[in-house]
Amino acid sequence: MKAWLFAGQGAQRAGMGEALFDRFPEYVTAADRILGESVRALCLDDPDGRLNRTRWTQPALYVVNALACAEALAEGLGPDVLAGHSLGEYNALLAAGCFDFETGLRIVRRRGELMGEADGGAMLAVVGLAPDAVRALLDRCGAADVDLANLNTATQVVVSGPAESVRAVRAAVRATQGARCVPLATSGAFHSRHMRPAQERFVAFLDTLEFRPPSIPVIANVTGRPYPADGVADLLARQIAAPVRWHETLRELVRLGVTEAREFGPRPMLRPMWDSVLAEPETVPRSQPQPQQQRPLPESVPVPEPRPVPVPVPVPGAVVGAARRDAAACDPEPVGDPAAARLGSAEFRQDHGVRYAYLAGSMFRGVSSVELVARLGRAGLRGYFGAGGLDLATVEKALTELARTPGLDGRYGVNLLHDLTRPGAEDALTDLLLRHDVRHVEAAAFTSVTPAIVRFRFTGAHRTADGAAVAVRTLVAKCSRPEVAAHFMAPPAEELLRRLVSDGALTPQEADAARGLPVAQDICVEGDSAGHTDGGVSLALVPTTAALAERLTARHGYARRLRVGACGGLGTPEAVAAAFVLGADFVVTGSVNQCSPQAGTSDAVKDLLAALDVQDTAYAPAGDLFELGSRVQVVRKGTLFAARANKLYQLYRGHGGLDDLDEATRTWLERDCLRAPLDQVWKQTCAHYRDTGRVHEIERAERDPRHRMALLFKSYFARTNRAAQDGDPTERANYQVHCGPAAGAFNRCVRGTALEPWPERHVERIADLLMSGAARVLRERLAAYAPTGPGDVPHHP
Repeated sequence: MKAWLFAGQGAQRAGMGEALFDRFPEYVTAADRILGESVRALCLDDPDGRLNRTRWTQPALYVVNALACAEALAEGLGPDVLAGHSLGEYNALLAAGCFDFETGLRIVRRRGELMGEADGGAMLAVVGLAPDAVRALLDRCGAADVDLANLNTATQVVVSGPAESVRAVRAAVRATQGARCVPLATSGAFHSRHMRPAQERFVAFLDTLEFRPPSIPVIANVTGRPYPADGVADLLARQIAAPVRWHETLRELVRLGVTEAREFGPRPMLRPMWDSVLAEPETVPRSQPQPQQQRPLPESVPVPEPRPVPVPVPVPGAVVGAARRDAAACDPEPVGDPAAARLGSAEFRQDHGVRYAYLAGSMFRGVSSVELVARLGRAGLRGYFGAGGLDLATVEKALTELARTPGLDGRYGVNLLHDLTRPGAEDALTDLLLRHDVRHVEAAAFTSVTPAIVRFRFTGAHRTADGAAVAVRTLVAKCSRPEVAAHFMAPPAEELLRRLVSDGALTPQEADAARGLPVAQDICVEGDSAGHTDGGVSLALVPTTAALAERLTARHGYARRLRVGACGGLGTPEAVAAAFVLGADFVVTGSVNQCSPQAGTSDAVKDLLAALDVQDTAYAPAGDLFELGSRVQVVRKGTLFAARANKLYQLYRGHGGLDDLDEATRTWLERDCLRAPLDQVWKQTCAHYRDTGRVHEIERAERDPRHRMALLFKSYFARTNRAAQDGDPTERANYQVHCGPAAGAFNRCVRGTALEPWPERHVERIADLLMSGAARVLRERLAAYAPTGPGDVPHHP
């Protein structure tokens, strides 16, 4: 496959296009008419020195690129896929037939005018550092108002922001070994949050135009993925204030099977980047392309489905009722608030490589899907794939896909769910995680530290030359009780370490490092959350656990402090702000992400979730721990699952077996609950346990009628979970949907805004809304309590 790449601003030079103007006089005449002056004179003579001024650079470069493309097309062969860097993307879209030459020039002229009006900003190219290292550098030098603007290669990043802040970054880069920087000749902070005013004006202009779908794939700067058929205007608007994900673009070309790239531009700028991506050891196409001949443009080819948009942007024209406090509190407009990036622990953000002290927790059976986790990772955040309840083959397929997804840079994790009924499953999943070199795990439902947890956490651990213990894997342990949290805050028990070394599960060096580290550096306090829950109260649990963390940090002499996070009930900016006020170092969301387009559940469930209020959840028995009486929180509105599941548990508690049930109860079971004769359900249950290698459960049921009843009842939980994820309309009354009150709170919060429809609730937008909103809430509350003059006392208005 062959790609055509179009250079953007920075490739211009005096004399560009000299050999092209005479060849395409009709284009030149049209350009002169639209620009109101001679484009030939601007490019060749530049009498007033305007060629390097944005409002003139962009249309001039667009014209020259278009002429070069026309010359190539005259040869009769075209590319299989197109891409352009920033301004160059307009030439790629022109080549794909999304608009004609004159329309494109009018768009570019307006873009150049708007971007040219921006002043007070600066851009700096940083070479020799990976994006995560640049983000860490920005944090260290306090440049919270500087954004990553161009992600060109694995070690070439352009930052953008106010001139004074960029100067501070420049000094910090020069003091960093192995890094260098080059100031760019721009007057504005392009491709950053500071361009949003220009973006809003550009949206109004684009709304007056119509665009055709690309005739061949065009990789978008904003996403690093092909343009959707109807997304041209939206992505062009976003591009002004969003990073140029060029590294991801080039990796996507490799993934698609591109082996040859041709660059269009006055100076060679993109070819070296392409060559650097080809040289990356991890750059391997997912499938080898079949040999094929180039085809002429504009032959129509299928456009791949778009991947998720990884960069959060404000929603233009969001409707927010000024008199509606709940909607105003969640107005998506303040996306990218620098204060949001300072909430919580800076050390947490650095260790996890995320831009917020924010995680998206896992959800059972892949509801936290590969798509959800990948989208968060590309947005500089982390989510955990919901491995609980899935077989190893399904989990391995997900891990393989995540590892091959460009742009994640390791920002993904996996859930490790403790299952008392299947002790071997935990070890098997740990083996799989280590085999795929997964670095981040969220541990849930553990009541004690197990060998599998210790093996995952400390594989690869070591001591540095100065004797400091270092672990290369992170573990976030969800706990709802301080006594359980204390186990994870301590180093592993000596006896356990000796056994793991003896079994060859850890090396002596890894065990030695483990003695100086906690099992989990990060403890997440689980309040009134979805799924397994003790119904804890965060107001009591978070400060109590935070105080415990301080004591144990001192007791064990850790070089780094234990960190405590909060989850459960986090559905509004106020709730997130409260978690940080209580002492949380980070927050973990759950229920709110289940109603996103990326969640791995059915549209029917998402419709149900989007209609919830805060009171529309209830407690029900947990299917995996049914006999122990463990509870989960589930949706109550629109489904009878909670009522039926609770009745099943009451029957189990009150009877010794199925033979003890009266005829009316058996009829209810077969007709309304299990929806099949009991004998048929039992045969299906036995087949399931045989297929999953748990014949011992059947053997026990043959001896114990009550255990047989429990296994048969548990089949209801498995069926209702699958029915909800599949959206089976015949089972709607039985949908089992794990959910906490945060979902209803979020619904109230976004009512009347652009995020009210769930298809607009992309997971990174949810994160930005909650974190930026929390920063605003804290700012407003603190201002309300601040003294207003000498002798004044803080007061609440």
